[in-house]
Amino acid sequence: MSQRRVVVTGAGGFIGGHLVRRLKAEGHWVRGVDLKPHEFAQSAADEFLIADLRDRRAAEAAVAGMDDVYQLAADMGGAGYLFTGENDAAVMHNSAAINLHVLDAGRLAGVTRVFYSSSACVYPERNQQDAQHPNCAEDSVYPAAPDSEYGWEKLFSERLYLTYMRNYGVEVRIARFHNIFGPEGTWTGGREKAPAAICRKVAEAPEGGAIEVWGDGEQTRSFLYVDECIEGVRRLMESDFAGPVNIGSDDMISLNDLARLVMDIAHKPLSLTHTAGPLGVRGRTSDNRLIEARLGWRPSQPLRAGLARTYAWIADQVARQSER
Repeated sequence: MSQRRVVVTGAGGFIGGHLVRRLKAEGHWVRGVDLKPHEFAQSAADEFLIADLRDRRAAEAAVAGMDDVYQLAADMGGAGYLFTGENDAAVMHNSAAINLHVLDAGRLAGVTRVFYSSSACVYPERNQQDAQHPNCAEDSVYPAAPDSEYGWEKLFSERLYLTYMRNYGVEVRIARFHNIFGPEGTWTGGREKAPAAICRKVAEAPEGGAIEVWGDGEQTRSFLYVDECIEGVRRLMESDFAGPVNIGSDDMISLNDLARLVMDIAHKPLSLTHTAGPLGVRGRTSDNRLIEARLGWRPSQPLRAGLARTYAWIADQVARQSER
């Protein structure tokens, strides 16, 4: 594989930081771009630009001289951020502006390939009301009815990238991520996702205590460890398939059972307290038939293995915080 000049937008974030590390390990020259440096690790990028990609000139500087763009920058977070309704305007405006500027600037700069990180949140709410039998096949996305404005923006941007491919010949690759988790991700503050939140709650809870789970805890999700996400992204980028395609696990679990699994990993028996909170859809899991058919690959790592690594990292963060 020849060395390429690559920019990762959102490189100060969780998935972006891991992607930069993978691309460097493969021998590519990597520019990272984000509003802020990575919070938990020194970036492996050859060059790191602190820039606001909502600004057209910043987007132009980000993509200048690059062969490939990995567009992961977005205004996002977990259910506590996306499903309260309080951040909808910011989520839609900020993420749409980033995509419009990065994609068009890349086209004009002669970028060869652009990867866009979409989300499972694009899928219709009506297909995810049965916790045990959600339908998240890629072709089920229309008629469109996402459960959040975040999902609507992601779906709009998918169409934006595909129009640039049709009208301007930009080579795009689109993946719909399903609940990616792992070390070096947000674990507190309201934007964290369920695995990180539960790991934090278990790590913070006193022996014999309780942790809170929103709703009745029987809502289901599947969770994909970050290394497998990055593997899927790289396989998609090197393929001749544009997508959109799911990158996620099809190993579905309830939030109650996720909490029990983390407790078992931590050797810390606790009780569950169910409280009101933003929930999202009732059930969601990745349908991996298309990725297996087109890329000859599907994620396979057991959930427990990734959770064990994630819990160890978050427990260490909790301990460090308590020492301050």
